[in-house]
Amino acid sequence: MRFYQFDCTTEPDEKLRKCEDRNERRARVRALAEKVEAYQAKAPEGEGCFLSRIGENKLSGGLLTAGTGDPEKNACAFFDALGFLPKTLTVEEITLKGFRSLARSAYREDLIESDDMLLDAFGLELLTENNSPFLVYREKIVFPIASKTAVLREAEKLVCGDTLTPELQRIYASKKPARVFGHPVHYTVETDSETLAEKLSETLLAALLGRGRLQSAKAATVFPFSRRELDDEKYDLLYRCCEGGAVLVKLEAPESADDDLADNGTEKLEIVCAAAKKYRHKTLTVFLLPRACERLKMQLCEELGEISLVSLREDLLHADRARAYLRQLAKENGVQADESLTDRAETDKQYLPDELRSLFDEWFNDKLKTAVFPQYGAFATCRTEAAKAAPEGSAWDDLQEMIGLSDAKQVIGKALDYYKLQRMFKDMGVKQDRPAMHMVFTGNPGTAKTTTARLFAQIMKENGLLSKGHLVEVGRSDLVAKYVGWTAKTVQEKFKAAMGGVLFIDEAYALADDRGGSFGDEAINTIVQEMENRREDLVVIFAGYPEEMERFLDKNPGLRSRIAFHVPFADYSAEELCDIAMLIGRQKGVSFSADAVEKLYTVFEVARLQPDFGNGRYARNAVEQAKMNMASRLLTMDLAAVTKETLTIQDKAQSSKKGNRRKKYFYRAYALRRLRA
Repeated sequence: MRFYQFDCTTEPDEKLRKCEDRNERRARVRALAEKVEAYQAKAPEGEGCFLSRIGENKLSGGLLTAGTGDPEKNACAFFDALGFLPKTLTVEEITLKGFRSLARSAYREDLIESDDMLLDAFGLELLTENNSPFLVYREKIVFPIASKTAVLREAEKLVCGDTLTPELQRIYASKKPARVFGHPVHYTVETDSETLAEKLSETLLAALLGRGRLQSAKAATVFPFSRRELDDEKYDLLYRCCEGGAVLVKLEAPESADDDLADNGTEKLEIVCAAAKKYRHKTLTVFLLPRACERLKMQLCEELGEISLVSLREDLLHADRARAYLRQLAKENGVQADESLTDRAETDKQYLPDELRSLFDEWFNDKLKTAVFPQYGAFATCRTEAAKAAPEGSAWDDLQEMIGLSDAKQVIGKALDYYKLQRMFKDMGVKQDRPAMHMVFTGNPGTAKTTTARLFAQIMKENGLLSKGHLVEVGRSDLVAKYVGWTAKTVQEKFKAAMGGVLFIDEAYALADDRGGSFGDEAINTIVQEMENRREDLVVIFAGYPEEMERFLDKNPGLRSRIAFHVPFADYSAEELCDIAMLIGRQKGVSFSADAVEKLYTVFEVARLQPDFGNGRYARNAVEQAKMNMASRLLTMDLAAVTKETLTIQDKAQSSKKGNRRKKYFYRAYALRRLRA
């Protein structure tokens, strides 16, 4: 199905020129509109015309045809029926969107009763932007290239000679057919560069159009893997709308080379391939794939069956070819290449054109600041400034001020540097796999895992890596439902609530125990799937005891492969516990005497040897008990003499007596034995 816009000049319309009154002009326009309706009623099946604008000696309008007839001949027949003799006539193919724009103009001029009149008649109204919530696509018009020399020159510029040039030779090997019989092959364009994918596919379509292998210059690019659901009826309609032309299908590979497509992605691929097979002789399909996409390509071939595919991709340039390309880029930019440019291409490495363009851009930038405009040589690039910049925001400062956690701070700092580097690569145009941000926090209770996770979420938000930066904390009971089939939905709801932030799964190993039968397995399987589907704006942090978490990950290799960082949380030392206690005291408006700190150190050294030691929680409880003892002591004093609340060794000693004295001495003796050993 093709859409055209026509413009023609005619002899001046005397009746229209003499219409001085607005009502008379409207009546004249209405009379022409009635002639259009009469012509449309008798028009051959699969054709439609309308006027969109009427001037004294100029007419414009739209033409729709589902056949293979000559559009100029159809336009002339239309003018003849209206009583006009065209002096000049231009007819050009347009997109469906352009055709509907003409129809809107005709409706405003009162030349048609409805701007969707013809689209409704051909069932195309479902493809308009207001009626197509389940289809994401864009259109363009391709201009044909008839000259073999010209199209080969374009292929050379694209650096795709290894695959595109042989196919162009095949296209021009046969004579131009009298009519299009069908498509012997369809195509895949495999590249990580969106710009190259567009130029390469456009060159291919221009050659096919120039040799008569395509009837229509219209090409629609569709995005089936967008977040919208895919409606197979509308997808089928899009292919029918593009009959005689081409549909470009933009596919995305699974996040991991070892993974299959998610369930919804597989379903969408099936719908895409079903339409491609149905219209394979009427509509050309070009699949746009990432370069490293063997698994996706295999799935595509399984769905397409008997269809033959020709693969097109950019060349890999090695050594001399890479240096020659760098010199070509320099020549195109009007500068003289030197060894500092060509030496950037290593001898034992292969390069894609995009990588060499990035190398050239860096060299050219340095050249401008050193040879052409040396007065700007001292200015660092934005990339350098960004790399040197410390993490932003108050949450990062709060994390650094926390006592201990040296390993956790170091790993989180490395994680932020890694994400920053990925973003810099993206800005440079270097294709990178989307980085996984999921983590495992391992440590005993009271080592600040939850607090650190909350700060980490805020840090990611403040540095532009997460959109919201909130924390959703869950355990097994929050994820595993009571009834079969409910667990997956429960897990999905928690992931949805955590989007833009961090989902913190505490004691995650409990999901893999034997409680609840297979419900835990269902939760884990759903977690793995959701981690992939929502990894763009969500971090999952699993937390628990070190040994249990290791066993948990060993049982679930799918989880381990999706976790980028393992963050250990060591037990606090006695010195760190004293610092924590004093910090808590300051926050509560009290302070410690030197004797109290010394006593705290002794108590903490013994407490750290207990199996159920609570780390920071123990320090907090000790401060709370001491505050209660202090309150009792102060109430026995002359309140007029109390000027400042001070924790003394008596308060701390009293609070320590509340514990099990026998257990305390046992662990102290145990500690001495270990030191002697």
